[in-house]
Amino acid sequence: MPRGDSRKLILVVIDGLTPDVFEEAVETGAAPALAFLAEHGNYGRGVSTFPSLTPVCLSSIVTGSHPDVHRIPHLVWYHRAERRLVEYGSSFAAIRAAGTRRSILDAIFNMNEQHLGQEAVTVYEALEDAGLTAAAVNVTCYRGRTRHRPLLRGLARPAFGPKRFFFYNLYESDETGAPVAVFGRAGGSIDAYAAAVGRWLVTRDGFDFLFYDLPDYDFASHALGPAETQEALVRSDAAIGALIEAAGGPDEFLERYAVVACSDHGQTRVERAVSLQATFADVENVVVTASNRAGMVYLLPDCLEEPAALARRLDGTAAAEVVLYREGPEAVARRDGEELRFAPGPRGSWQTSGDSALLDQPDALERVWCALANPNAGELIVSPPAGVELTDLAGRSHLGGGSHGSLESGDSKVPILTVGLDGPVPRRIVDLAPRALEHFGLTSPYGRAADAA
Repeated sequence: MPRGDSRKLILVVIDGLTPDVFEEAVETGAAPALAFLAEHGNYGRGVSTFPSLTPVCLSSIVTGSHPDVHRIPHLVWYHRAERRLVEYGSSFAAIRAAGTRRSILDAIFNMNEQHLGQEAVTVYEALEDAGLTAAAVNVTCYRGRTRHRPLLRGLARPAFGPKRFFFYNLYESDETGAPVAVFGRAGGSIDAYAAAVGRWLVTRDGFDFLFYDLPDYDFASHALGPAETQEALVRSDAAIGALIEAAGGPDEFLERYAVVACSDHGQTRVERAVSLQATFADVENVVVTASNRAGMVYLLPDCLEEPAALARRLDGTAAAEVVLYREGPEAVARRDGEELRFAPGPRGSWQTSGDSALLDQPDALERVWCALANPNAGELIVSPPAGVELTDLAGRSHLGGGSHGSLESGDSKVPILTVGLDGPVPRRIVDLAPRALEHFGLTSPYGRAADAA
């Protein structure tokens, strides 16, 4: 049995919560559970991965790695081996455009069984291999060792997750009496489901590690914009408060649990919707995938164009602020007709040529390099300007609301709060899984050591 801190660990992820909103809610007391945790913890602004989209970000949190290792490239991408689109859920219309049945299978099963890199190690696998009990509530990246049967009539396919596994009423390792999750999401039904499950787990001391995902805030931010989400945050905060109450109160909760509360990505306001596909409508043998604030261009085997030529097409267009691609051993960032070339150097350094200001976003060199090194990514990755969203397969967008996915700071910065963890606040979301293992006295299996500032 591993040795470490005797307290159990809870990782709370409020999907899409920005540092500004978090800090204001804590300062004003609008989120009392978060304010209580902040009073007893340490806080810092951290950095997401790229593209800063939920399937990519949650996979980075769960595996402690960027997309070069976990292999999840986007919300929508082209599967080269199967010659088809993968759509995890950009919009209901996009799911229908890609094929409803196939999209559901991809989002629920294939992402974990087939798309998630086999060399990646999930935090659930690492902890349970060491004899600990892991739990996950509503986390789309859930790969574990335990076989779970579905609860939905007519669905026969099992899912392999952690020992305690709760996935939107479709899979429940235990009977908790939690309400149906999927009806009434605008009113916070999924977070309410999580609260009921979390309360059940805490009262029964049912885990050593709990990944407690609260996705309803992101839903509200997409619809209303990141500055109009106060009601949604109050509901998310109540779901955290349910854990504190179930433990017997604040003091008892802190005695039993260490906590990390964070987000997976930020969000920014959408003022204009642009079609990335339209830019390449006359180019044969390319596949363009786009959604939210990131896009990719895939060159099929018979394509006569080079990535550099296709990147130049985007100069001065509304769809692209930065266009990224590989050329030989280097990565290239093209912005406003200028280029920055870079590659990893010795001891974590970077070798660059060109104007480094072209990539002045948070941790941009590492995040871009890892995104391009993902074999499931397109030859080109597009990060649009502030205020611009790229329409999805069905032409849908979040115009007037919020979105995320780009390299920009507003999409990429996240709040990270730790309570009861030794050491400084993790600086990146890829540091969270290694820090969780360290809390339990385990050696991290991840390729990158935890990097804290």
